[in-house]
Amino acid sequence: MKKNLGDKIFKGIALFSSLFVILLVFFLFVELLIYSFPSIKKFGIYFFIDKIWDPVTERYGALPAIYGTIVTSILALLIAFPLSIGIAIFISELAPPALKRPLSFIIELLGAIPSLIYGMWGLFSLAPLVQLKIGPFLQRILGFLPFFQGYPLGVGYLTAGIVLSVMIIPTISSLSREILMAVPIDQREAGYALGMTKWEVIWKIVLGNARSGIFAAGILGLGRALGEAVAVTMVIGNFPNISVSLFSPGVTITSVIINEFAEAAGQLKISVLMELALVLFLITFLIMGLARYYILKRIEGR
Repeated sequence: MKKNLGDKIFKGIALFSSLFVILLVFFLFVELLIYSFPSIKKFGIYFFIDKIWDPVTERYGALPAIYGTIVTSILALLIAFPLSIGIAIFISELAPPALKRPLSFIIELLGAIPSLIYGMWGLFSLAPLVQLKIGPFLQRILGFLPFFQGYPLGVGYLTAGIVLSVMIIPTISSLSREILMAVPIDQREAGYALGMTKWEVIWKIVLGNARSGIFAAGILGLGRALGEAVAVTMVIGNFPNISVSLFSPGVTITSVIINEFAEAAGQLKISVLMELALVLFLITFLIMGLARYYILKRIEGR
């Protein structure tokens, strides 16, 4: 009887914890929606397609912020994902036992560094490097592409993307390492027994089995990049602009909110910033939902 009572109590606590998280997300969405209603009522769909951000005339367009958020996050993922997978493969498959623990600790330590430190590094070290070295080099090699045209100012989409990539490497690499190490040893040994080389075992067996999990790790890293605020605000330039060139300054949703929320005066301005927060919430929720759907389809297809 006591055992059954303990099971019921434990089940009730677990159920309450699960429902609490769901309700928390729901009420967060409702709260953002309520505060965003004046902005939604005034601007409607034009809020998402207007490029003008002018507090004086109370004309607000979110397109530059949405564009900057997507560009910097995708750029960060393109840089960080292959590096993270390489780190995970080296630690789980190739590194000597004496190096695995120190390397794992250092990678995890990168994830514990405050974003302010990354922002200061990006502003004082990376931005001058982009302006004087990286930018001119990319222009010489890839200057025929529109992404690398214009004068590199140091701050802009490229610098923000690089800073974000460094910040999400610990997330993607740590999760990918654990996923790769979870692949059964028997499958590796079976590959070697069939005459496969070490590279073939890693590529066909280890990565083949861990593909869905690695994809999920990349999506989690993308979610971290989408929501980063302080570091991006310090290095993106904070100019409401839409440009194909990665050297151009811009804004993101988080940088607009962090720059203007403290000085927001009036219900409309606060409502506009709340609607930006709602847009970021929906973008993140949509990306995570699509990733979850893809993983479930992959599992069902096996």
